[in-house]
Amino acid sequence: MAQSDFFYPENSKRRQELNNLHQELLDRLSDSFDATNELNRVLNTHLACRLDSIEMKRNGTIKENCDIIIKAMKKIQKEVQRVDDVLKEQLEPTLYRKLQDIREREIDKIAIVQKVISVILGEATSTASTVAVKLICSNVATVVINKLVTVLAQIGASLLGGIGVAVLRFGLDMILQAILGAVERNQLQAAIRNYEEHLVEFKSASEKYHHAIKEVTKTLKCQLK
Repeated sequence: MAQSDFFYPENSKRRQELNNLHQELLDRLSDSFDATNELNRVLNTHLACRLDSIEMKRNGTIKENCDIIIKAMKKIQKEVQRVDDVLKEQLEPTLYRKLQDIREREIDKIAIVQKVISVILGEATSTASTVAVKLICSNVATVVINKLVTVLAQIGASLLGGIGVAVLRFGLDMILQAILGAVERNQLQAAIRNYEEHLVEFKSASEKYHHAIKEVTKTLKCQLK
């Protein structure tokens, strides 16, 4: 038992809670790496993009890993914008406006995109048109990714940013030392609140991001059957 636990019996429980929150944050980060790589694969395969896969730095800090995902997401946004620019340039204004109209059926939007997708790929495929519609004619590349980028940047800039991803290998006291340098009741509570506050936003943003990518891949799987 740590000396502080003698004076604050609840510290042991709080340490475990902090451990669980740290692990949950790492799991969310890992899932975001996987989801981003899946989206990269879809864009590379169907829209002729050249996006590199990303890998979690197991010996890096939380901030370093947040920065890796942010950088990858910005590259995705740049590629989606490139495709959107071509569509805007090649389509008649009335047709391009239909792509932005939420009242238009998705199947009609795919047909519109297919008219000019060959300018980007050299060939016109319904699969590529579907990917373009799913990513461009929605809020995935703007609202969804922007929100997750903002949350990741906040986590990286927070007290948590300097914590090592692999810190659990060295025991819970290393987390506490990395955060505050001592084990006291108010400090543990502050650390727990810090994790909880960021996890609430991270959960929401990452779930929307993962759901959007699943929607794209699910549609593609149905097409390829």
